[in-house]
Amino acid sequence: LSGCDSGFGQATARHLDIMGFQVFASVLDLQSPGAQELRRSCSPRLTLLQMDLTKTDDIQRVLQHIQAHTNSTGLWGLVNNAGFNDTIADAELSPLGKFRTCMEVNFFGSLELTKGLLPLLRSAGGRIVTVSSPAGDMPFPCLAAYGASKAALSLLMDTFRSELQPWGIKVSLILPGYYKTGTTCDPAFWNLQKQQLLASLPQELLQAYGEDYVEEINQQFIQFMKVAVEDLSAVVNSITDGLLAANPAVRYYPGQGLGIMYFIHRYLPYFVRDLFLKGFFINPKLPRALRREHHNDTKKA
Repeated sequence: LSGCDSGFGQATARHLDIMGFQVFASVLDLQSPGAQELRRSCSPRLTLLQMDLTKTDDIQRVLQHIQAHTNSTGLWGLVNNAGFNDTIADAELSPLGKFRTCMEVNFFGSLELTKGLLPLLRSAGGRIVTVSSPAGDMPFPCLAAYGASKAALSLLMDTFRSELQPWGIKVSLILPGYYKTGTTCDPAFWNLQKQQLLASLPQELLQAYGEDYVEEINQQFIQFMKVAVEDLSAVVNSITDGLLAANPAVRYYPGQGLGIMYFIHRYLPYFVRDLFLKGFFINPKLPRALRREHHNDTKKA
């Protein structure tokens, strides 16, 4: 189970431990408050492992540990939960490095871990449950780096689902609504990210969009965070069902409002979908270079 420092991973690790399973829970930092909380609240069956999904050495060390402890039994389930996003901005304003980091954690890290554990999962005819995001299915404004990595992850897992059927492995995707997890709901964290983004932007881009454009996006996102759901049980229950149900769903949609969102996405015209996503999530103001007052100033000059 990856990404157990906080949020879904931490709650699921605790839930599965209470149910009596032997859980291997990976965290970024073995001394983090989340890791210490798991040590306090879980049985000695739970094993905490340090793993950064961007580091092959970390992944290999975890794979070796799990292989050594499950060789005779095989591994029943893998939960790919670790995820990363620290950028809320238009794709043009998001540094290339942010796209790469999202892909490294959300896609390549999960791919390497899954491939490494497949021999153990095949011998048990087990399960793969992966936490993706509706942002991987729809073009949420200002989430391109995160959304593109989750789109790649969702497609990869769909391919695994089809290819691993003959081995008896069932593969499920979890597409949660907006929940309160980790730093995702900390305004101070996002304000810092905004400052770093503004400092890194080329002058020409800053002129075209305007600093107030980036500020406005950040303010709207912080407002949106206030509706994040604190009770993670719907997601934990979906992950558990994916691991234990005789016939788990291919896709789970825990969270409010996803039904209407997917209905609009599938059946209504693109412009309706775009309007809905802007109304629901972030509706950026007009970039500075396109505003009437800017044109008037330019003419006067």
